[in-house]
Amino acid sequence: MEPTPADLPDDIDALKAMVLAERARNAEDAALIAHLQLQIEKMRREMFGHRAERTSRLLDQLELQLEEACAAASEDDLAAEQAAAQSTTAIAAHQRKHPVKKPLPAHLPRERVVVPGPTSCSCCGSTHLAKLGEDITETLDVIPRQWKVIQTVREKFTCRDCETISQAPAPFHAIPRGLAGPSLLAMVLFEKFGQHQPLNRQAERYAREGVEIPLSTLADHVGAASFALAPLFKRIEAHVLAAERLHGDDTTVPVLAKGGCVTSRCWVYVRDDRTFGGTAPPASLFYYSRDRAGEHPRTHLAVYAGILQADAYSGYGKPYDPARQPGVVTEALCWAHSRRKLFELADIAATARRRSHGKSEHVISPLALEGVRRIDAIFAIERDINAKSAQDRLAVRRELSRPLVDDLHVWMMENRAKLANKNPVAKAMDYMLKRWTGFTRFLEDGRIDLSNNAAERALRGIALGRKSWLFAGSDRGGQRAALMYSRIPPAAAAYWSPT
Repeated sequence: MEPTPADLPDDIDALKAMVLAERARNAEDAALIAHLQLQIEKMRREMFGHRAERTSRLLDQLELQLEEACAAASEDDLAAEQAAAQSTTAIAAHQRKHPVKKPLPAHLPRERVVVPGPTSCSCCGSTHLAKLGEDITETLDVIPRQWKVIQTVREKFTCRDCETISQAPAPFHAIPRGLAGPSLLAMVLFEKFGQHQPLNRQAERYAREGVEIPLSTLADHVGAASFALAPLFKRIEAHVLAAERLHGDDTTVPVLAKGGCVTSRCWVYVRDDRTFGGTAPPASLFYYSRDRAGEHPRTHLAVYAGILQADAYSGYGKPYDPARQPGVVTEALCWAHSRRKLFELADIAATARRRSHGKSEHVISPLALEGVRRIDAIFAIERDINAKSAQDRLAVRRELSRPLVDDLHVWMMENRAKLANKNPVAKAMDYMLKRWTGFTRFLEDGRIDLSNNAAERALRGIALGRKSWLFAGSDRGGQRAALMYSRIPPAAAAYWSPT
């Protein structure tokens, strides 16, 4: 955390000592950067050996074969159509089935190109023509990205009387003394954190477009932009933690360490009041931690009091304490988690796929199948009351959902008594029965959702991004990513929409 002016000492010698310490730390950072650059160049030389070259050739060959096959199919289709048109005998040309074309997006601007019509009749040559109508053919096109340099000219003027020089102030830069404009910074940040494109790939693509930006410069831009956006993160944090209800979850994040990687965690808390008719804008708040210890969610939720929708992770236990200050956090468990445990034992489609591939089949449990059917009936009611007010949702649940939940509880208790403790279906039932109060709390509060899918959707982009960036470079890099994810939700992280 950067010190505020109030934290700085008034003693000049102490300030000098702080400046010297800061310079020493900068020197250590520079030495580390030089060392890492040397290691990267060494690993690049080792990577491109015979095995890597052979694999690359095989991939290129496969991609070339696919490209040639698609091109040949299209070429044959056009040749067959042309031969059929030139033939004097009516022969139906072979037509390859194509997917139905969707209309082009309506929000895109249209450029109208009018082809001049004939001035005389093609049959009799008469010039007395009247417009009958027109046919419009739409083609999707793109304008390539254009780079430009903005020159801000500040004229100087001198006073003829007092010879004072006057000039407009220098323009504002998002990064002090930086050469990158706000649009370029936004693009780099969105590509890295929104589209999971590492900076080295961005630098290579920009160089192919004729603009060479060193990787170190891009990294400096990311660090400076993260610092500039830190106050915005605090505003998002305050907005999210002021919610009446939160969705919480976490996922793994590999972090580079000496000798390999360590598994760290990325936490998310989502505010989305639209499911119960709320008007507050949705937002997601991300945190990073080195491990999954329970102290982290306790720190994240230190000032929060409200409803927390999450899985049955034991680390949330302290916030659920009734004597907690500044207020208790109400537990609301996710029915999608419990359904998934039963669905895995009753997945008919997965069993069919294994059978088609000659693999051993999973035994489909009739009890698990019945449990899934009963839970799906409850979810069907929820789909009809999404986006309605909390009062309306609660009234429907008391009338329609409560009888189904009570029947499910009786059915589970009766069948659980007949199963051994190690039976997979028994374990799936125990997951719900031992936490029945948390699962049925949605029958008492219309603000609670039946599932925690909002948090899972927010983390889906990180799960996909791991295939691109593989790991975070350090703990500080993980913290920076969490800050940026809170501002730029990663790709595939979509909020629920009532429409």
